[in-house]
This record gives sequence, structure tokens and C-alpha cells, in this order.
Amino acid sequence: MPVDVGQVPRVPDLFVPMLKALDSLGGSASNDEINDRVAEVLALPADVRAYIHKEGPLPKVDYRCAWARSWLKNAGLVENSGRGVWALTGEGRAALGGGDEPGLVRRVRQASYALRKGAPLVEDAPPGGDEASTSDQNAPGWRERLLVALGDIHPSAFERLCQRLLREAGFTRVEVTGKTGDGGIDGTGVLRMNLLSFQVIFQCRRWKGSVGASTVRDFRGAMVGRADKGLILTTGAFTADARREATRDGAPAIDLVDGDALCDLLKAHGVGVKVRVVEEVTLDEAALASF
Repeated sequence: MPVDVGQVPRVPDLFVPMLKALDSLGGSASNDEINDRVAEVLALPADVRAYIHKEGPLPKVDYRCAWARSWLKNAGLVENSGRGVWALTGEGRAALGGGDEPGLVRRVRQASYALRKGAPLVEDAPPGGDEASTSDQNAPGWRERLLVALGDIHPSAFERLCQRLLREAGFTRVEVTGKTGDGGIDGTGVLRMNLLSFQVIFQCRRWKGSVGASTVRDFRGAMVGRADKGLILTTGAFTADARREATRDGAPAIDLVDGDALCDLLKAHGVGVKVRVVEEVTLDEAALASF
């Protein structure tokens, strides 16, 4: 039986389900993960989900999801990176939690209409106004301020942040398990390198002190038989014994990311850190004199 095209959700009908899908995925996800979760949220039948748009190659639902993401981005409710990872913004979380779904749809429509008409969207001025001419991340102590900020967020929020970071770094199918008593495993992911894929388990430790060797040993014990690689990320530091234990001969190696390395990764991938490049223009007096 032919699919009723009317069963394919319209773009505005996808705004709220898409925000809910992103929220349920930890606040960030790839295109495919979002499309699959939106279909689950809307309980779309398999034939509707698979209905091909015109000549293809994508299903019509996926095309409309792509448009919906663009509209939500115009409204400042989601953002995306160069690697195709989409994430909820603070405004997006607030709008989703507001409970006014019709108002949310109107807001997105109005933002898109304003852009089409060439009307600038009003944005908040950056903190510090004209005084903020030097990029914060180049100022002394930005890592310390970042680590303090990470220490203030909820542990589950830190797990979601690490989830987003791993996605930005090229991991796929990154999931936060949220289980207790599981040997310190906080999540899983897949890292593809050329033709090979590795199943990775990771642990997120929002820690002010040093992580010792016993933590690494316990994590390795939970890792055996369940993954190819192990990764521990912390806001703190690792003791020398912990680093030796992570690379001990005859045992599966575990990669360690301490607070400084974590800050650098967040900066490199633009997660929780914004880098503003200041253009500097100078005269080439020698070149001018040669004419």
C-alpha cells in the first residue's frame, strides 16, 4: 500500500520533537542519531520513516529534519559544529522546559521569517563590551576558571559534556549509561580510524584531587571482555602510579585525560569554550616604498 505523504510530519511539527530528541540524547547528537530518535518520539511507522523524498537518496522525514535543524539554529535553540554534531543551546533547554510548545513553534517561525526578510536578530552584547578586546582563552588562568566552572556543574551535566566532546572528537554512538556499581563505567562509544573501529568505554571523574592507580585498576577490570579501549577523563590529575598502571606491560592500555588536557580538548573542539580571533592589520611600509 502506498504511503500517505500526509503522514510525514511537516517541518514545524518537528521543532519540539527534535529538541526533545536532543535532550534525551544527552544534549548533543549526530544527524543520524537525531533522525532516529525523532522517529521514536513521534512513533512513526516504518514505512513512513522509510518513504523516499522524490528521487532520493534520503527519506522525506530526514530531509524535513534537516530543515527543522536549520530553523531551530536560526532561532538560537540549537547549534552545530563542523563535524555535524548538533547540540542544544541554553536557550533551547529553557524553551523546551517552558512548556509552551505553540509559543516555541511561533518563535522559530518568527526567527526564520526575520532572516528571510533580512531583519537582524537581536543578540546580547558580549560580556565586557569594548573592553573584551582580548580573547579570554589567551588570558592567564583561563584553564583554572574553566576547571572551577566544571566543578560547579552537576555530575550528570559533566557526563553529557564529555559525551558531546567525544562526539566532536569523532566518536559515534556515544551513550552515557548512568549505571552505578558498574566498575566506574559511565558510557560507551565507537571510534573509527581508517578501516578499523574500536569499541571504547569511558569514565568521567569530576575530581579536584588526584586519581590514583586503584581507580585505573578497577576500571580495567570492568573493561575486560567488554571493549577494545578504555578512556578516563577527569578535571583533576593522575598520580604517577596511575599513569604507570594505565600503561602497564601485559595489560590493556587505558588512555588518561587530565584536567589540563581536558581544557585543551574543550577549547580545540569549541565545547564550553569560545575562541574569538582578533584581526590585526599592519602596514607593509617596505612594499609601499617599492612602488
